Amino acid sequence: MALNLAHQIGTLAGSQIPTEFTTGEQSSSATASASAVLKAPAANLRCSTLPETVTPPMLTPPLSPRSAGNRSPFTSPMLRPDLSAACQAYATLEPLDTEEKGETVAVAWKEGGRKKEKKGVPVYVMMPLDSVTSGNTVNRKKAMNASLLALKSAGVEGIMIDVWWGLVEREAPGAYNWGGYAELLEIAKKHGLKVQAVMSFHQCGGNVGDSCTIPLPEWVREEIDKDPDLAYTDQWGRRNYEYVSLGCDTIPVFKGRTPVQCYADFMRAFRDNFKHLLGDTIVEIQVGMGPAGELRYPSYPEENGTWKFPGIGAFQCYDKYMLSSLKAAAEAVGKPEWGSTGPTDAGHYNNWPEDTPFFKKEGGGWNSPYGEFFLSWYSQMLIEHGERILSSATSVFEGAGVKISVKVAGIHWHYGTRSHAPELTAGYYNTRFRDGYLPIAQMLARHGAVFNFTCIEMRDHEQPQDALCAPEKLVRQVALATGAAKVPLAGENALPRYDEYAHEQILQASSLNIDGSSDDREMCAFTYLRMNPSLFQPDNWSRFVAFVKKMNEGKDAHRCWEQVEREAEHFVHVTQPLIQEAAVALMH
Repeated sequence: MALNLAHQIGTLAGSQIPTEFTTGEQSSSATASASAVLKAPAANLRCSTLPETVTPPMLTPPLSPRSAGNRSPFTSPMLRPDLSAACQAYATLEPLDTEEKGETVAVAWKEGGRKKEKKGVPVYVMMPLDSVTSGNTVNRKKAMNASLLALKSAGVEGIMIDVWWGLVEREAPGAYNWGGYAELLEIAKKHGLKVQAVMSFHQCGGNVGDSCTIPLPEWVREEIDKDPDLAYTDQWGRRNYEYVSLGCDTIPVFKGRTPVQCYADFMRAFRDNFKHLLGDTIVEIQVGMGPAGELRYPSYPEENGTWKFPGIGAFQCYDKYMLSSLKAAAEAVGKPEWGSTGPTDAGHYNNWPEDTPFFKKEGGGWNSPYGEFFLSWYSQMLIEHGERILSSATSVFEGAGVKISVKVAGIHWHYGTRSHAPELTAGYYNTRFRDGYLPIAQMLARHGAVFNFTCIEMRDHEQPQDALCAPEKLVRQVALATGAAKVPLAGENALPRYDEYAHEQILQASSLNIDGSSDDREMCAFTYLRMNPSLFQPDNWSRFVAFVKKMNEGKDAHRCWEQVEREAEHFVHVTQPLIQEAAVALMH
């Protein structure tokens, strides 16, 4: 008996995708094995491996934050708008609950990032930033259903969803509207997808890849208007409204509540509202701790052209709350003269290290007693900020069966210099002579949290070498730091990439094979940026499906990648109508 399209997709995915029967027929309980359908005439298949040093001829120009804003998700060839009959039939499918009883759904890690259950690195996909509308409904629901079905069929473990503070608690303190998120999470559950939920306490808009604007809650902005020092401030008095200054973390500036209490109350309300999904559908809570949800200062804001890649950025410690802490720290070490201001010779946002007295390699202030004092204070304030919020998060979600994670930015430009200026302005006290990521990893380890890091897809030679960019060396340093701290490491790509060259770099980085190490440590998860129409373009989708299969295999798999790619091609051919629907629906 021939399998219909839905059954073929389910078989290829290794799990059944049910359909509605309108003819009165009962669905067959028999499901063909994936191996039977995927069995290819591989008897004469010979495998070859391309050297890693060979760059595919179709590789796009080197990617950097500088060019990200100029790329449109709609530049790929357009798909024909008329869908096949099978595709139109898919529009009528109801999402199915593919949960199986007795299935172990909680993600389990051992120390150091080893997973207890199986090899391989599970792949999650970031949802569009505007997945929930300002009216608290699911955006493009038909597209969402088709897209999530496609992701599930491809072997994706789950999705990452931004839960925006500025949407849920927009109008009044303690007034939470979870409507759109409740609906979206149910859709994910029905498709059998796990969810990484991001507690997004930052503004959307003004960063690389931000496609919409979601400001902080209205009542928060009203308080900032009354007291502008609640916003991060640079030495020229420029205010940044992406995230509330950590200088006031413990001060009741929001109608009797501190910012940390606001974050804790939000997380507690999320827990109480979605407790039936925690540990099952929702398997991870990523706690936002700064701009773009990252544990850092807003030192390189793109909004209004303030900063452009690869500028060094600027210190953000000039609001009255930060300066008060600096003053107290200086007096505590017997140097009150150091407490009146931050460095005044650290240049401007778009300078390079050697342009400035503070960051230059020879005799730079960063390597002076004052520089060491200031940078220690500045970075420690950030770590203490993370500690406070993590303490709240782990308390709120204790026993809920979810992992807690924190995202750290991959600031790879000027990494080859002595001072590492862009990392210093962001709050990472990392120089040629000091490891700035080990203290962060140790802080996360104290709370059992996952260290989530970006720029996993980048290679050193793709980046501007005059700016001494070194993303591969940076990822290696972070892998070593998390290994030493015995904290799980997860990854993300910093920019959208659809080429095999980027996929191969992610595969290599996620294996955590450092210096030829052969232990079984791998990244505990990888989150792919991002679900959009370009992902579902035929060539991109084909490469993505093969990439997911390879990630799921794990680094110890002894399989021919050409065979995996052939299996992926067969899968893509069978699922073409579904993918067409997802791509077209996302464009409207």
